[in-house]
Amino acid sequence: MIVTIDGPAGSGKSTAARKLAARLEIPYLDTGAMYRAIAYEVLRQGVDPHDEAAVLGIAQSIDLDLDCGPTHTRVRVNGHDVSEAVRTMQVSQVTSSVAKNPAVRKLLVEQQRRVGAKLGSFVTEGRDQGSVVFPQADFRFVLEADLEKRAQRRYQELIADGEDVTLSEVADNLRARDLVDSKQWEPLLRDESAIVIDTTHLRIHEVVDRMHEHLRL
Repeated sequence: MIVTIDGPAGSGKSTAARKLAARLEIPYLDTGAMYRAIAYEVLRQGVDPHDEAAVLGIAQSIDLDLDCGPTHTRVRVNGHDVSEAVRTMQVSQVTSSVAKNPAVRKLLVEQQRRVGAKLGSFVTEGRDQGSVVFPQADFRFVLEADLEKRAQRRYQELIADGEDVTLSEVADNLRARDLVDSKQWEPLLRDESAIVIDTTHLRIHEVVDRMHEHLRL
């Protein structure tokens, strides 16, 4: 079984995907971590994130490895575990530029499909999983939430990780990412091929319960 979960940052995709995968006892694939890993390396090497050719060169040259379990996706770049390092605000800001790069997106789509083929059954989350990467998925979800709520969630996560950021900075970052990201899952909304869940006023266990109910129907 393949379950895709798409939607904007802060809508609860990652947590919902992990918890749903754990309940189903199948692997969880965090595709956003792949874009973040490239952004992390772009920062580490001091490359201009708007230089599409240079960013593609990094994406093609690094050894990007994913360890997908029911409750986690560990990310390694050139043998080094960067699972936590890719979650900083600085990386988030560069990730938007990386995600705009069509050649990088094409490269990662191919990699994600190879990972999916090896896993067989899995829950995957991102921006284009149900629309582009795995259109044959058995179940396709889109999670939504108000910007204010998403910013609060992301801000709390960053503060808990020791990041020095303001709520306003987080909201601005999400707003900028939405302009790029929303195009990826819009096809699922246009043809009504996805199950849409607004998570603004839902606790995470309620989101997972609703998704699980759809899988059981």
